[in-house]
Amino acid sequence: MRVEATSTQDAAARVAAASSRPRRAERRWELLVLLMPMLLLALFVFDLPILNTAYWSITDPATGGITWRRFGDFLATSSYGRVIWRTFLISLEVTLICVVLGYPLAYWATKLGPRGRMVVLGLVVTTFWVSILVRTYAWIVILGSAGLVNRSLQWAGLIETPIAFLYNELGILIGMANVLLPFLILPVFAMMMSVDKRLLQVAETLGASRMRIFWTVFFPLTVPTLAASAILVFILSLGFYITPAVLGGGRVPMIANMMDLLINRFARWEMAAVVSVVLMAITLSLYAVYQALRERRQ
Repeated sequence: MRVEATSTQDAAARVAAASSRPRRAERRWELLVLLMPMLLLALFVFDLPILNTAYWSITDPATGGITWRRFGDFLATSSYGRVIWRTFLISLEVTLICVVLGYPLAYWATKLGPRGRMVVLGLVVTTFWVSILVRTYAWIVILGSAGLVNRSLQWAGLIETPIAFLYNELGILIGMANVLLPFLILPVFAMMMSVDKRLLQVAETLGASRMRIFWTVFFPLTVPTLAASAILVFILSLGFYITPAVLGGGRVPMIANMMDLLINRFARWEMAAVVSVVLMAITLSLYAVYQALRERRQ
């Protein structure tokens, strides 16, 4: 009897599994149909322009064939390398500025009360509501030769002639750091707030000082988020165009500005496509590192 009951149960289970397979297949097709509009939108809006740019970079317009000559010209021309190196250097400096300013600010915000944290985060988030172009031109009013900073320094007797904050690398660093700082503060602040306070309390009961608790317990827990946020800031800074063009005055060329010249002034679309593909490859590599750090943090 037990054997018959067991075989009956197995047969019923097999029948149920067989009947559930068509249902799963139907659900998959229904899900695919529901997602198809978004997939097509992503394909036409995001993927096709990228694929078209990659196609231009390896296509000979005269013959229509595949050629890698432009990548060779890119590597042989030193001016492209200098612009890319300058862009990487400025992006690295901006990232370091954001880390030095953003991490202490996020840590200070965690020590405030609920109302104080709300005010600080509100001020940080408010920057996303203001146009980058408006914020960039505001720096001209602040840092110009007759701007607020130079007038204040001259009034205090600290300087005799205005300091050249604008139309150089310093102005670009200030403007880019101002735009990108919230991208580091917000995730780092969220991570700091999620740190288990019991770990800090245990370290304190063991006799560790506040400084030791910070460097041996709190800081290591926030390093993965800090590193991932820094990489995100670095990636975003690689493609900046408005801030270097306005605050740099065209005197500090970066990748985006060089591509603008190649497209609008020299009409070298194929070489601009090569630069875009190189920048995209570098960005995807950094994004892979960012994702790895993010998964490690989680």
